Amino acid sequence: MIKSGNGRQNKHTIFCVFLFLVGCGSGESKLPVLGMRFWNGTDTVYHRIAPFELLDQDSLPVSDRSLKGKIYAADFFFTSCRTICPIMKAEMKRVYDATANMEDVEIVSHTIDPEYDDVKRLRQFARRLGVSRRWHFLTGKKDIIYRLARESYFATAREGEDAEEKFIHSGTFTLIDKEGRLRGAYDGTRKEDVNRLILDIKKLRRE
Repeated sequence: MIKSGNGRQNKHTIFCVFLFLVGCGSGESKLPVLGMRFWNGTDTVYHRIAPFELLDQDSLPVSDRSLKGKIYAADFFFTSCRTICPIMKAEMKRVYDATANMEDVEIVSHTIDPEYDDVKRLRQFARRLGVSRRWHFLTGKKDIIYRLARESYFATAREGEDAEEKFIHSGTFTLIDKEGRLRGAYDGTRKEDVNRLILDIKKLRRE
């Protein structure tokens, strides 16, 4: 039989356990900020999504300014893609559904084939998925979208070299915080990675 110590010692032990549990609950590590950073003499300046303005499926402008104060998951795709895009859209739909009650969370999908994916086609695509304007499907000038992918999101988005592979893009989902900073990158074709994205969105909202 295990003998207990005196009452004062027991109370001290219980109090230490309580502090440990409280510490575990409040000591959640923050998500890292990705990309280059530099010291401006007074503060650390982090990489942010560059200024942009594109049109969504309802012909409404979406920009870095309109997304400020929002957490969002971003990706690059094109509607005629028959390889990884259907998988990516099914996985992003899970993110959309999982964040349905989060007014500060949105989804942003950029087409890399804007000549074909005009506003009308993106609107039809959104309707087939059964999603609202909380999920923005963006189109615009190709050079702007490609530069945004390459320099802001560090994502692959370019034209292919033959008819069989018209466009090349990564399957990455990127998590952006309310200040336009990159906070996570995930393989949008892997369920496990997308589950982690959903958890990280919740974590980011608690920061």
